[in-house]
Amino acid sequence: MTYTDSGGAGHWQALRERIDARTARIAVMGLGYVGLPLALALAEAGFAVTGVDPDVAKCDAVNRGESYVGDVPGACVAAQVAAGRLLADPTPAPLAQADVVIICVPTPLSKGKDPDISYIVKAADGLSGAMHAGMLVVLESTTYPGTTEEILLPRVGQNGFAVGQDVFVAFSPERVDPGNKTYTIRNTPKVVGGVTPACLDLALALYAAIVERTVPVSSPATAEMVKILENTYRAINIGLVNEMAQICHRIGLDIWEVIAAASTKPFGYAPFYPGPGLGGHCIPIDPLYLTWKMRALSVQTRFIELADVVNAEMPRYVVQRVQDALNDDAKPLRGSRILVLGVTYKPDVADLRESPALTVMDLLLERGALVSYHDPYIERLALPEAGVLAGVALTDEALAAADCVLIHTAHAGYDWARVAAHARTIFDTRNAIETATYDGSARLYRL
Repeated sequence: MTYTDSGGAGHWQALRERIDARTARIAVMGLGYVGLPLALALAEAGFAVTGVDPDVAKCDAVNRGESYVGDVPGACVAAQVAAGRLLADPTPAPLAQADVVIICVPTPLSKGKDPDISYIVKAADGLSGAMHAGMLVVLESTTYPGTTEEILLPRVGQNGFAVGQDVFVAFSPERVDPGNKTYTIRNTPKVVGGVTPACLDLALALYAAIVERTVPVSSPATAEMVKILENTYRAINIGLVNEMAQICHRIGLDIWEVIAAASTKPFGYAPFYPGPGLGGHCIPIDPLYLTWKMRALSVQTRFIELADVVNAEMPRYVVQRVQDALNDDAKPLRGSRILVLGVTYKPDVADLRESPALTVMDLLLERGALVSYHDPYIERLALPEAGVLAGVALTDEALAAADCVLIHTAHAGYDWARVAAHARTIFDTRNAIETATYDGSARLYRL
């Protein structure tokens, strides 16, 4: 494959002019939590955008002007659809007409915790037949350093295109934080790495249309590593504080008090908080992409692997603590009624991806507990042990009937004073009751 730099001429110049004039046609492959917000932002900036996703239901929803992502207002989708700047297609047909293609497909882990890059491979294979001179391709899916060059470039250049002259390739990691009202696509800096300077220039121009600040780096691999570092930093520090929570419990200290006091130090310390495990698409998964990559080079990623072990064991630790709490009341876990409050992986989002609640509930069911749940965002969920469960109404009677109320997700809409007033035993994994008017009537246990 040829890598070159076209300077200010040819296909680069023509595409740059279309990007600057907002006349470039854009296809976004994948309309999930990353792709739909991105497609909307580009449409609102004036581009004609087509979302390409094999999920017909998602495409139909977008074309009706509806949103299925909590952070994306349906009215905004409807406005762009009505203006003719946003539509969706379950077929790859729009790719051949696109000037810019942005790949936002999932990158999960296999059951063996190896990266599953099949979605990237499938997207790249589907795109290869639609490539034409003057196209910019950007990968946003989180993956291991080297993916852009190892997986994407061979497919993009297989028709003899010179990267940096005929076609242009870059990587820019998504930084979407579901439910975050402060940091959005617009005000979150966008890291961008291009294969050549011309590739970088075009990608920076594209993202400058929708973000306040772009951050250029020297290569796609550097940009890939940036995202891995960000989430590895969080995973390791969460693993550390989860282990500290277990230590504090063992020696009779309150981890939440310890964290609050440590947080008063104005330098050298950033607070992280314990919980029932890691959830979401990024933090439990991204660091293990690097572990997999380094394993092939006979390099051990000790911190990452240890943090993964600690975090993966937290659901089991929570179940053991619930069992201990019931034991204090002379009750076995088997046959006890456990009401789980909140099952999403973080507050105030309808997102179950990698939520530790699913593991916690399965473990409780395996041990014979009678498990129910309430979550204002999730009406039904599927568990291997119980099949499909429907959420229950959060009534005073439901709280009082539970042998233990397990607080998993601290949604803002919960009335913790009410929970504390009616529950008999509470196991709080989020320190949610601390700010409520706790009258001491319930037996309260905290992580």
